Amino acid sequence: MRAMWKGSVSFGLVTIPIQLYAATENKSVSLRQVHEADGGRIQYRRFCSVEDKEVPYAEIAKGYELSDGEMVILTDDDLAELPLSTSRAIDVLEFVPLESIDPIYYDKTYYLEPQKSAAKPYVLLRDALHKSGHVAIAKVAIRQRESLAVLRVVSDVLVMTTMLWPDEVRAPDFAFLREDSPQVRPQELTMAGSLIDSLSEPVFEPDKYHDSYREALESLIEAKVAGKETTKPRTAGVKAEVVDLMAALEASVSEAKKSRTPSAPRKTPAKRATKSTTKSTTTKAADKPAKKPTRGRRTDRSA
Repeated sequence: MRAMWKGSVSFGLVTIPIQLYAATENKSVSLRQVHEADGGRIQYRRFCSVEDKEVPYAEIAKGYELSDGEMVILTDDDLAELPLSTSRAIDVLEFVPLESIDPIYYDKTYYLEPQKSAAKPYVLLRDALHKSGHVAIAKVAIRQRESLAVLRVVSDVLVMTTMLWPDEVRAPDFAFLREDSPQVRPQELTMAGSLIDSLSEPVFEPDKYHDSYREALESLIEAKVAGKETTKPRTAGVKAEVVDLMAALEASVSEAKKSRTPSAPRKTPAKRATKSTTKSTTTKAADKPAKKPTRGRRTDRSA
């Protein structure tokens, strides 16, 4: 794994330098949007809606749109000045029982690895958390975003899971909650309880579950590859560029030939005049530039 962030865990007067690794990865099969006829990739370009032209990445800023359509433009310099008190630090705020946190708050999970000089305080915090049965609530800033986080122990490693802020969790507001609840008969409740009991397991074993859709999709792709059902898209624009280049070269040659055709006879300077081998070609040789040989014998270049 490759570290994606370096910082430290801070609780009380103890600071533990750590490296952060993504604990999960998306195994979904990545599919591109392509032109069905030839397999060419569908591309999306960044266009300015005002100037109707493509904008280079270096000229793109962030903007906040107001209700009246006005735009507040925020540059990288503006964002850099915002205070992030937990920048590069995981600040432990308190310790709570794990079961007191509803999983709806969980966002992304990361592994924490101690840096070489911090193994002992890392193990101290890990063992103390494990013994207490509690988890740590912390604040952390990653990629210019401050989040709540929970620190806990998984397989002898400290794991951090970022959390949503309370105002980011929507309150359920459905009509049936405001209406009179339907009456459930005791027999129905007993039957539902029996179904739960029949499907209950002592622990959750994730390894016995598989992504059957992904496996089927991978098998489909492998079968198409084995059956040579593949398409190699042409490199976009290459053929047109070659045609245009050939046309340009042909036009250039034609223009060069025209420009080299003399519009009127020019006399060659005396010192560069060529010698003729016959009387019939003497006059013609004198009227042409010295670099062009006559139709007779080879011109004497020493003259």
